[in-house]
Amino acid sequence: MHQQKRQPELVEGNLPVFVFPTELIFYADDQSTHKQVLTLYNPYEFALKFKVLCTTPNKYVVVDAAGAVKPQCCVDIVIRHRDVRSCHYGVIDKFRLQVSEQSQRKALGRKEVIATLLPSAKEQQKEEEEKRIKEHLTESLFFEQSFQPEHRTVSSGPSLLTVFLGVVCIAALMLPTLGDVESLVPLYLHLSVNQKLVAAYILGKGFKDAFGTYV
Repeated sequence: MHQQKRQPELVEGNLPVFVFPTELIFYADDQSTHKQVLTLYNPYEFALKFKVLCTTPNKYVVVDAAGAVKPQCCVDIVIRHRDVRSCHYGVIDKFRLQVSEQSQRKALGRKEVIATLLPSAKEQQKEEEEKRIKEHLTESLFFEQSFQPEHRTVSSGPSLLTVFLGVVCIAALMLPTLGDVESLVPLYLHLSVNQKLVAAYILGKGFKDAFGTYV
């Protein structure tokens, strides 16, 4: 006999609730921001009913504060700020979205969304820009102080590569020239005049670059 698959029992308060955005910012000087939209998503295979609560319901109007969301669908919840006064600037209010199964009363999950009223969007952008500039200057100063000792150490004398090239060029100049039959050095180590000229040029230029500013 075919048995009907039973849905596992959901624990109260443990169901993840997906809402976007998680923060609402209203600007007093921008009337277009006085109306915000919350989107509630239902990724589950069963329908959900929801309810929107607020810590200060007298300051907001919530359109469709209660309703249902079909499986794997979403619903928009419109929130309007109706008490835009300077005494509310910077005050953080909270909305709580509670969801449950349509056939149950207990809340399976909840999500909080904070809401803040600010005086001006331009002032907020200016403060954020000043904050970014301060952070950038702080980071620049930190890196400058961190790398300054190392920079002085590197610039206090010739690099290892310059010293190595100088030693190689000096050794090349000390080797016998092609055609010197009296030398005891093997023939494959004899250098041509052009090769020695190149070595002398590299040695002279390297010496000038490395020590020119210190002589």
